Amino acid sequence: MPDLTRRRYPERQDCWHVYYGDVHVGTIAIRAGVPFDVDQWGWDCGFYPPSHHGRQVQGTAETFEQARVDFEAAWKKYLPKCSQADFDEYRRSVAWTSWKYAMWGKGCRMRVGGNDGRRRVERCRRALCGHFVG
Repeated sequence: MPDLTRRRYPERQDCWHVYYGDVHVGTIAIRAGVPFDVDQWGWDCGFYPPSHHGRQVQGTAETFEQARVDFEAAWKKYLPKCSQADFDEYRRSVAWTSWKYAMWGKGCRMRVGGNDGRRRVERCRRALCGHFVG
């Protein structure tokens, strides 16, 4: 079973993404726009697709260390509700999004169209590797 790891979010020095293996399962960060007399740190625990079923957990803490401890406790309760299919769906979603933006970067756009009432996707004629795709 993978351990939780943290990676600093590149654009912010006060934000960490939390990973379970290769799956981004949460965030710990300074809360923006809150008064100084309330908890300054916030955390979110959850990932797509389980989070879309109302299973995302959030909290606040006074310090980063307390946010980290609270996040880990929430993750221990969250993980048993996740199936291998949830992790596989996350990976498929990440792969699809990566492929989509790579295709867009090559000038390929996928358009949904058709006025016959059915959705029709006009795909790019060539995949990134140059093979004909239809």
